[in-house]
Amino acid sequence: MAKSEFPLPDVGEGLTEAEIVSWKVAPGDTVAVNQVLVEIETAKSLVELPSPFEGTVAEILVAEGDTVEVGRPIITVDSGAPAADVSAPPAEDTGAPAKPEPTLVGYGTAGHGTSRRRRGAAAPAPAAPSTAVPAAPTVAPDAEPHAAAAAQVVGDVKPTTGPNPDVPPAQPELATWAQPSTEPAAASVAPAPAPAPAPAPASSPAETPTGVLAKPPVRKLAKDLDIDLATVTATGPAGDVTRDDVLRHARQASALAAAAPAPAPQPAQGDGREERIPVKGVRKAIAGAMVASAFTAPHVSLFVDVDATRTMEFVKRLKNSSEFEGVRVSPLLIMAKAIIWAAKRNPTVNSQWTDDEIIVKNYVNLGIAATTPRGLLVPNVKEAQSMSLLELATALQGLTLRAREGKTSPAEMAGGTITITNIGVFGMDTGTPILNPGEVAIVALGTIKQKPWVVDGVVQPRFVTTVGASFDHRVVDGDVASRFVADVASILEEPALLLE
Repeated sequence: MAKSEFPLPDVGEGLTEAEIVSWKVAPGDTVAVNQVLVEIETAKSLVELPSPFEGTVAEILVAEGDTVEVGRPIITVDSGAPAADVSAPPAEDTGAPAKPEPTLVGYGTAGHGTSRRRRGAAAPAPAAPSTAVPAAPTVAPDAEPHAAAAAQVVGDVKPTTGPNPDVPPAQPELATWAQPSTEPAAASVAPAPAPAPAPAPASSPAETPTGVLAKPPVRKLAKDLDIDLATVTATGPAGDVTRDDVLRHARQASALAAAAPAPAPQPAQGDGREERIPVKGVRKAIAGAMVASAFTAPHVSLFVDVDATRTMEFVKRLKNSSEFEGVRVSPLLIMAKAIIWAAKRNPTVNSQWTDDEIIVKNYVNLGIAATTPRGLLVPNVKEAQSMSLLELATALQGLTLRAREGKTSPAEMAGGTITITNIGVFGMDTGTPILNPGEVAIVALGTIKQKPWVVDGVVQPRFVTTVGASFDHRVVDGDVASRFVADVASILEEPALLLE
């Protein structure tokens, strides 16, 4: 029986590991090509992995709940065809070209500027002096359909032939799951030693052992965030990885997380007095993004108490309006509109810091911090500045619902420009929110409740809230931050200003 191993593939985005959530097959089961074998969880989504083989499941190599690295075998499948007899003498040369050996094609791994070359040894070629070229592999005719079916997992991969049938086809650069050869490899020419490179100037990016160009501070940041530089898309002028590239990678790892049940706490002691929750998946991505933000962007925070009585009256009128029937209306809607209005008046708060420039966005992708079973996610409403109040209310309702149900799409998680966090739903008056990585402002809405408030020299019960905001002080100066917060507060005090 020919036994094939299935290594954990990189399902995209340069991921390096994944957790085995649930097996869909068991040893002894018969599987077909493209049948789902296992469900895995990455830091970004739940993914079902199809089988590139057909045959019988021989062994499951990784248990549910385990986290494994990309490339590690997780299951073996008996193809049902007899394994090749490596002790048999070579077949006679009939002069006909050899048929190509079926190669089981896996997932492509080109992500974040990296790729994996084809793996697996070729069948032995006749001994040659010193310039031998690996011969085309051979296989029994009845194995060809398996190769064709396996290729359909990621696309139709067809062998190419040149004008000379005796010359083997070129090997495509695809990640493969191929049976390792047990026969000796053909002789080849030993490569000449490459000359030692000249030392780079102190100010230029240094090449890491993995071949990635990055300056020492960038390498340190990646190490602190537990990020493999080889998985980061480089945008530097010399093809090097910049600090912003690392932070963007950390932000995407947090932002593109899809929903799944939170890991069950594991007792650390028999008496149950302690619990240990593994730091992985979304929680690990969130932690990395928050550390990156807190220790790279100098935060400054401002707070102001606001009489939000007119906002509460406005919300009540909207709820009773037939136009908003079936749409959730809350003070968060007015707060969102206030941020959009204030950002237009103070555009610096809606920008991005890079090592070389400040990018001011003339559009608002408004992020909404949402609590989900897997942790904090920040999806965003695209082009919120162009929406009417009803359109914004509908967008916020859909965004929040999908986040809580774990159905947020990757597109909704990427590209945010400024964020709002509603800590008032937890009864909190205010707080110092940490910036969403890549953004320079975040606004917190505290709880709205009745308090004594002086109106025209008379103490009255009014609906009062506290608006808090944090800024990246590299971009937003104190006067701009103060004007922005004051503008937000003015809308909460008098929503009619939005009609101007």
